[in-house]
Amino acid sequence: MEKTVLKNKNGLKGTITIPSDKSISHRAVMFASLAKGKSVIKNFSKGQDPHSTLEVCKSLGVQAEFLDDTTVTVTSDGILRMPAEDLDCGNSGTTMRLMSGILAGQNFNSVMIGDASLSKRPMKRVIEPLSLMGADISSVDGHAPLRITGRKLSAINYDSPLASAQVKSCILLAGLNAEGLTTVTEPYLSRNHTELMLKYMNADIKTQGLTVSIAKSIIEPREINICGDISSAAYFIAAGLIVPYSDIILKNVGLNPTRTGILDVVKFMGGNIEILDKKNVSGEEVGDLRIRYSDLTGCTIEGGIIPRLIDELPVIAVLATQARGTTIVRDAGDLRNKESDRIKAVVSELKKTGADIHETEDGFIINGKTQLSGDAELETYHDHRLAMSWYVAGLICEKPVVIDGFEWAGISFPEFVESFEKLS
Repeated sequence: MEKTVLKNKNGLKGTITIPSDKSISHRAVMFASLAKGKSVIKNFSKGQDPHSTLEVCKSLGVQAEFLDDTTVTVTSDGILRMPAEDLDCGNSGTTMRLMSGILAGQNFNSVMIGDASLSKRPMKRVIEPLSLMGADISSVDGHAPLRITGRKLSAINYDSPLASAQVKSCILLAGLNAEGLTTVTEPYLSRNHTELMLKYMNADIKTQGLTVSIAKSIIEPREINICGDISSAAYFIAAGLIVPYSDIILKNVGLNPTRTGILDVVKFMGGNIEILDKKNVSGEEVGDLRIRYSDLTGCTIEGGIIPRLIDELPVIAVLATQARGTTIVRDAGDLRNKESDRIKAVVSELKKTGADIHETEDGFIINGKTQLSGDAELETYHDHRLAMSWYVAGLICEKPVVIDGFEWAGISFPEFVESFEKLS
């Protein structure tokens, strides 16, 4: 495994453009594969996970061609074809869960596999609602590989026990090819990129409060301009707030309200952050952010805001070590079902740096403000978000930290270190 040594820094200054949103990149390729004609996807993610989705779609008979590093054309007749071999989703839970909804209603059989990490992640959350629609999916005790026998599906009204964009999207994509009106109701609103993009591509989809419904639809090809990923921006937001003398501008950040929980938390904590040049691009809100070093205060993060910042909680934990008082994270039990058990990992690794942090069943409690000592070797647990969070922590530690397995950052953000070095 790659080991990265990180030293304390002061004064992050400058402007960077945040790379493409991973969630939207996945959906752009999937939905373009279902549309008859040619779609042009601009600013497609360089991360490994969306490229896993692209390869899966190509294996299903879709033509994809890169015009440059981040512009890809996807050409389809709107009909997917039986793959010649197993569909490899790599490390991408989004690929496996969303494609389950697409493949369940096809007229052919398929098998989806993943790497060791993905094979440990729970898939019952999509298998169960799809089975209610008539899908035939076998698994290894609710884990990959998933063997899907394609068949006609029927619409359902589904009350989801958890707020999950992947579960919701999986059901909606199955509903796109099912007889009747499919509805999904969530306990809280999860990210809604699927709803926005399907509407942008002319699907028969409607949203009312926490309920979204979709009828069998033929979607149309589009030009899709993908904004920057706020989950990627989160590491620069946190660093700008806690590294002394910092003043940075992040360009082209997605500001979808279902994803901006971290901005709300920063405001609760007294962080100095401004939104500049807000606009709408391909159905999504986009803008620039200015972040400056701030005196932060702890807060409680719980309830409906959790789905809006679930992926950012590891770096928010780093942020909270530099906030005066106590920060409490609750209702985040789903963190245990990510690429790693992120609750256990966040607590154990930040403790190594001298953080005052304690694990709870569904989150953690952090007491600050703490001068992190560093002088530790931090494990990434094959988890890209932990790798990048430890990098941010290393920027403020008194002594160098070693990050073991830092190469996992490339899963979602290959340009991560290069971008930070532009601000040094």
